Amino acid sequence: MPFAAEDMPDQVRIHEVGPRDGLQNEKAVVPTEVKAEFIRRLADAGLSTIEATSFVHPKWVPQLADAEQLMPMLSGVDARLPALVPNERGLERALALGVDEIAVFGSATESFAKANLNRSVDESLAMFEPVVSRARDAGARVRGYLSMCFGDPWEGPVPVHQVVGVARRLFDLGCHELSLGDTIGVATPGHVTALLAALREDGLTADRLAVHFHDTYGQALANTLAALQSGVSTVDASAGGLGGCPYAKSATGNLATEDLVWMLKGLGIDTGVDLGRLTATSVWMAAHLGRPSPSRTVRALSHKE
Repeated sequence: MPFAAEDMPDQVRIHEVGPRDGLQNEKAVVPTEVKAEFIRRLADAGLSTIEATSFVHPKWVPQLADAEQLMPMLSGVDARLPALVPNERGLERALALGVDEIAVFGSATESFAKANLNRSVDESLAMFEPVVSRARDAGARVRGYLSMCFGDPWEGPVPVHQVVGVARRLFDLGCHELSLGDTIGVATPGHVTALLAALREDGLTADRLAVHFHDTYGQALANTLAALQSGVSTVDASAGGLGGCPYAKSATGNLATEDLVWMLKGLGIDTGVDLGRLTATSVWMAAHLGRPSPSRTVRALSHKE
C-alpha cells in the first residue's frame, strides 16, 4: 500500500542506463544478441528511456564496440534509445544509424576530465560544441552528463559553484537535459539539496535536470529522495545495479532500477514500470554475467519466488 509524501512529483521518468553504463564496466564482452534481448526485455517491463550503447572508439570501451551491429537489431523496440557519443566522429556513426537522441559526457573537475577525456574542462567543452550543434541541426535531442558533481577521487569535495559553472556552460551549448552524476558515490542528501538550490538560483530549473547516483556509501536512494523533494523528476538507474565507472576505480554500482521502483511505488509515484518483469530481466541478465544481481530488491523478490 503506497503512502504518499509531500512535495513529491506524481510521476518519475526513469532513464535506464544498464545496457550502456552497466555493461561498459563488465570485464567480459556480452554478445550483441544478449544486449538486444536485454533492451527488449527492459522495454517490455515498461521502461520508456533506455540508453542503448556508446559510439566511443572500441579501443577505449571494447565492451560497446558493437554499436553498429546492435542498433539495427532494436528496430521496433517501444522506447527512446539514446546513445552516448564522445566526439564528432561518434556523432556521425550514431546519426548514420538513425539515432535521434545523443548524450555527451563532461566533468565538473579538471582531474576527471583529464582521466576520462584526456582534455581539460575547457577543451572538453570546446570538443562538445560542434557535436551538440550538429546533433541539434540533425533534429536530435542532446543530453549532457556532468560527472564528479559532489566529490572527485583526486581533488576531494567539489565546490557547488564549480559544478554550477560547468552545468551552465553545458546548457548554453544546447543540451536539453543535464544529468548530475555522483560518480564515486560520496553525496549526501543535504549536499544534493544545496546543489539543486544553487542550480535553481542560476536559472537551471529542476524540469531540465536528472540525477545519477552511485551507491558506494549506501546513499543513492536517500540522495534520490532529496532530489525528488527538490523537484527533480528524472532519475538515472541501472537494472540490477549494474555498472560503475572504468575511469574512477572507487566507483561502485549504479542505483539499481528495482530498488528505485520499489521506493517510488511505496510513495505512490508512477513510473510505468512492471517491477516483476524488471526483476525477472535482471535475474536473466545476472545469469548471463555469471553472478547474482547486487540489487537488494532483486534478491528479495527473486528469493520469494
